[in-house]
Amino acid sequence: MSGKRFSKSFTQQEPVSGEAITRAVEILQTGRLHRYNTIEGEVAEAALLEREYAGWQGASYCLACTSGGYALQVALRSCGLVPGDMVLTNAYTLAPVPGAIHGAGGKPLFVETGDDWKIDLNDLAEKAEQSDARFLLLSHMRGHIADMDRILDICGQNRITLIEDCAHTMGARWKGTRSGNFGKVACFSSQTYKHMNSGEGGLLTTDDEEVAARAIVHSGSYMLYQRHGAAPSEEVFRKVRLETPNMSGRMDNLRAALLRYQIRDLDSNITRWNERYRVLEQGLRMSKELLVPERPRHEAFVGSSIQFQVPNASAERMQALVTQCAREGVEIKWFGEAEPKAFTSRYDSWQYVEEQQHLPKTDAVLARTCDLRVPLTFDLDDCRLVAEIICEKTAQTGRVD
Repeated sequence: MSGKRFSKSFTQQEPVSGEAITRAVEILQTGRLHRYNTIEGEVAEAALLEREYAGWQGASYCLACTSGGYALQVALRSCGLVPGDMVLTNAYTLAPVPGAIHGAGGKPLFVETGDDWKIDLNDLAEKAEQSDARFLLLSHMRGHIADMDRILDICGQNRITLIEDCAHTMGARWKGTRSGNFGKVACFSSQTYKHMNSGEGGLLTTDDEEVAARAIVHSGSYMLYQRHGAAPSEEVFRKVRLETPNMSGRMDNLRAALLRYQIRDLDSNITRWNERYRVLEQGLRMSKELLVPERPRHEAFVGSSIQFQVPNASAERMQALVTQCAREGVEIKWFGEAEPKAFTSRYDSWQYVEEQQHLPKTDAVLARTCDLRVPLTFDLDDCRLVAEIICEKTAQTGRVD
């Protein structure tokens, strides 16, 4: 038994760099926080962020906006969703994903979840064929990337537009291709618990010039769209600018300044996250009662969170495990809990969805799924202790299950 209590916070982020703080103060001193409030010859910080992130992602166009959820909604609208359209999406995801579909006027059609937490490809193929869905909003939930080759085949065969939710896969790859570069549009988040931190914020990338133009106008560009750093030509905007509604959701220069200095650290931070993930993974596998599925060799993931399962555990045991770990300072999220808690909820919690679905495979997977944040403020010894506490409490709860 460990005999130790974990004392670090699972929600504590690393501090913003001194350079970013200096730049933020410079912007505050000018008073020009709005992205279009520039002086002659000046390029706004938000435009510079768009240019630099597009280059890092390998995309032609980029839009900086208020949140990842806003980016999802704008992506759907910019790809042609009209009210009443059905949108395929993961049953295992977080609330902003169906919220974006609902906000854009669409109707979510949930797809089952595999034991590896990815979208169930057989259920996806069946629903793509049998429904009249024109869109797949694919959530790479908790950083797990499904077989993108097959997903592209399913979408191609059924004339479905793929939009990627990459909130948990910024910097991840599938067979060498960056997450987000498979679909027509990709959406990223810079909310505090994501891979870059501006408190709130979002990024949208695409190689489609008309989608990019619509997204920029949707975001609230007025006729100042050419002040964006990774935007299509004037000719493209003239096709869409008067028929695309302004739904103001611009990123400001202050948050953009914080993010610009984080792009350069992304690759090294991915290495650091994965070092911590591997230590946790190894430690959790010391328990014969826990299942940590293998990551596919084609998947270059970002280990900013880790998931594991307690096969065949009752709801009472799962709750006991969460409670006992919390007493020792280890914060576990259990996705099978009936009532929404903090950021965690299930597909049957979203009662604004008109047609409630029963998804037994997803229910079974979530009933035994635990989730753990992996902050970069943890060191490797912290990760070893966390895994040790979880294994210890798993054994203790198993004796009374």
